[in-house]
Amino acid sequence: MMSQRWSPKPLRLRRRATTDTDAIVDADEEEPETGPLRRCVVTRERRPKEQMLRFVVGPDRALIPDLAGKLPGRGIWLSASRDVIEGGRPDAMRSSGAKGRELVRAVARAARGPVQVPPDLPGVLETALIRRIGDYLGLARRAGQAIAGFEKARDWMRTHPVGLVLQATDGSDAERARFRSAVPEAVPVLDPLTGAELGRVFGHDNVVHVALAPGRLASSIAMEAGRLAGIRTMSPPPAAGLATGRETAETKDVMDTNG
Repeated sequence: MMSQRWSPKPLRLRRRATTDTDAIVDADEEEPETGPLRRCVVTRERRPKEQMLRFVVGPDRALIPDLAGKLPGRGIWLSASRDVIEGGRPDAMRSSGAKGRELVRAVARAARGPVQVPPDLPGVLETALIRRIGDYLGLARRAGQAIAGFEKARDWMRTHPVGLVLQATDGSDAERARFRSAVPEAVPVLDPLTGAELGRVFGHDNVVHVALAPGRLASSIAMEAGRLAGIRTMSPPPAAGLATGRETAETKDVMDTNG
């Protein structure tokens, strides 16, 4: 009597049903948070993490910004661009409601379940980024790495290396241009804060011109300013540190009061 040879049955791969808020996660979304690039869950584009915003999902399923990148949990990354944060792809011609649903679906897919997205996410992020820039600038001031004021900052730049210049968004165009004429061509000139916001850091009512020494704090401020510019301008932010005085945005002609 011949014995029967046993052979395993072929395995059938079954794909479970999915919904908008409970979809199969792409293999790309399982990649570890290492290396210089991150993938936006909305646009699916890889970009330097300095141009991205990290979020985590809290215990109550709320989407929490993690601008410092230190909160525990799997990160959900979005491009630092207002059109993405408001809920859609930059090239998508959709109503705001449809774009909002696209963001919610993308975040829920990455989080593998429903997530509560703040209704005013761009405003929340803008406020948080302004606070972070102010905190870094305060550290630079206390470390002797930031000098404010038209004459003081220009004199300081004559004898010290400069890594970054900040100018108030609402400063006078003429005064800003006059100050920039003394800034080396390769030094970035950014305008993330108003004169009042800069003034609070330096103990004045209004500050328009700030020079910073090169180093980690100047680089951190430039990075956060790039993210903030993206949140404000409906376009992807420039790479941190690449903007120069010739690329700053136009501002209102309001006379500064602190030189």
